[in-house]
Amino acid sequence: MFFCAISGEPPQDPVISTKSGHLYERRLVQKYITENGTDPVTGEKLEESDLVSVKASPGAAVPRPPTHSSIPALLTALQNEWDALVLETFTLKQQYNSTRQELSYALYSQDAASRVIARLMRERDAAREALANVQASMGISATPSNDVEMSDQTAPAGSALPEKVIAEIDETHQTLSAVRKKRKVPPGYATPAQVKNYSSKHTIPSLHSASPAGITSIALSGANPTQFLTGGNDGIVQLYDRSTDKVLASLKGHSKKIHHVAFREREGQPTLLLSAGADKLARVWSLDSASGEYRPRSIIKTHKGDVTGLVVHPSSTLLFLTSQDKTYSIHDLSEFNQLYRSTVAEEPFSSLALHPDGTILAAGTPSSTIHVYDVRSGDMAATLVPPDNSPFTVNSLSFSENGYHLLAPDSLSSVGIWDLRKQKLGHSIPLGDGFKVNKVVYDYSAQLLGVAGNEGARIFAHKTWEELVHFQEGGEVSNLQFGPESKEIWGTTGREVRIWGLPE
Repeated sequence: MFFCAISGEPPQDPVISTKSGHLYERRLVQKYITENGTDPVTGEKLEESDLVSVKASPGAAVPRPPTHSSIPALLTALQNEWDALVLETFTLKQQYNSTRQELSYALYSQDAASRVIARLMRERDAAREALANVQASMGISATPSNDVEMSDQTAPAGSALPEKVIAEIDETHQTLSAVRKKRKVPPGYATPAQVKNYSSKHTIPSLHSASPAGITSIALSGANPTQFLTGGNDGIVQLYDRSTDKVLASLKGHSKKIHHVAFREREGQPTLLLSAGADKLARVWSLDSASGEYRPRSIIKTHKGDVTGLVVHPSSTLLFLTSQDKTYSIHDLSEFNQLYRSTVAEEPFSSLALHPDGTILAAGTPSSTIHVYDVRSGDMAATLVPPDNSPFTVNSLSFSENGYHLLAPDSLSSVGIWDLRKQKLGHSIPLGDGFKVNKVVYDYSAQLLGVAGNEGARIFAHKTWEELVHFQEGGEVSNLQFGPESKEIWGTTGREVRIWGLPE
């Protein structure tokens, strides 16, 4: 018994294609040839003249499939076919309606976006025209934008630092190390005994946007002790004056959350505000002495991953950045050029700290290790590996001011103090299984160290490792800084900045 290659049923008028040799029902294959002109199975060109009839005995009965041998079976088969057809039609209608809705929404969104873009372009053109009119009336010539793209002035990866920069780093190192070796605890600094009595003094609420909420970083001004800088999940950098309880500047430009903020304050030069974020950018704003406002000064586009570390060199002339793209870079803060970019490391960098003398750089990784580099040559000086084998991310680092110790997480629930002279872990402070570290920091006197985490902020005494105080107001503390002479401790909780100190 033969079957039609199209219908799968025994043909009543069988024909064979001379091109492919396949058997077909004549009426079905003729319709297909009329519409397509090709063989239904092979796709070759086919005409009716290429079909050869298969001669059968006139007395032979036309075979019937066993399932269609009775009227009830035939009706059941037809009913099944009809049900399948109805279900397929219903599904197609659903898909059709869904497609129409998606198309309608896309057209509406495109139309709305076009209207917004057109309105913004009109407003931009009107603002430019108004500015030109004002400049013309005051006799001022137009000046180009100060928003410098540093990515156009980059040094090749792995190239050496300029000799002039190395000489400046060496000079800073010699000056600071000579003072540091003789330095004792500065008079007037808070003692561990005083810190035990610290409590909440002041809270600055409702900073940054409510959505997405949260302050991620804070930096305190050395030149103006009442001013501080914050970065948030909303991608905004805010400069705040505590004495007046006012936001002095709200700086936009980042498209994602900000990881780090910092001041560059140098006598005789304008103050710079610096930030680095998850949008792979670092931004610089400069204080305009004429207007008293901060204006965009530079955008650093060196890195191809989140910028996870930002530190200003002790000379105040260099900026250091680390990134998840497995490189770190050095930038000039005078001409805003990239001076150096490291070769690609084996692991991404998750944190950054710079030695107080400015010659050693420490970079944390997501695999528990800390890489220590010589800033001048770019060579790796050491790799610090904690004894705990459980993987964790080294998300924060801090050198002690005496330069001998490095504070960093050494497990999922503890922080360690590394002795850099021996390149080994000197002591580990357990924090409890539920404590997650967000930030570690030494104070300037090297008597105190702070740990911020999901269960608040904890302050410990250096050398004795005694826990002096545990601040739990406000819940999780995302960042922590010691104020002038460590008489205040600043922390960020949600959208608030909290200040702890001795009761007044």
